[in-house]
Amino acid sequence: MTEEKLMELAVSMMERAYVPYSHFPVGAALECSDGTVFTGCNVENAAYGACICAERTAVVKAVSEGHRDFVRIAVAGGSDDFCYPCGTCRQVLYEFAPDMDVICRNKAGKTHKLPLRELLPHGFGGSHLG
Repeated sequence: MTEEKLMELAVSMMERAYVPYSHFPVGAALECSDGTVFTGCNVENAAYGACICAERTAVVKAVSEGHRDFVRIAVAGGSDDFCYPCGTCRQVLYEFAPDMDVICRNKAGKTHKLPLRELLPHGFGGSHLG
C-alpha cells in the first residue's frame, strides 16, 4: 500500500471520530507487515480518562485480531501543525514496533514522516523488564 493510500484511510476515519468535547477529530491507519491495515478514530468520554486516541484504537483492533507486527502508521488531524501521537500512544506503539514509521498530516494536507524512535527516544520496552 502506498503512503498516500494509507493516509487517505486515516483521513477518512476523522469523520467517524466521537469528539463532543475537544471537537478535534483524529484518524489513524495502522499497517501490519503482511499488508493488513487497521483503522481507528478518537473516541471521547465525559470522564476524560476513558477517552481513547485514534492510534490506540487501531492498535487494539489489530492486536484483538491477532496482529502484532506493525510497520507504519498514518495519523491525520485538523490542526495547522502535524498531528503527532500523544505520549501514551507513542508508548503503546513502541511496545509492538519501536522501528515503525509514523506519518503525520496537518489540515493543509502536508505530511511529515519520521521513525517512532525519534518521537520516543530512549523508549521503554519489554527488554527493560528482564
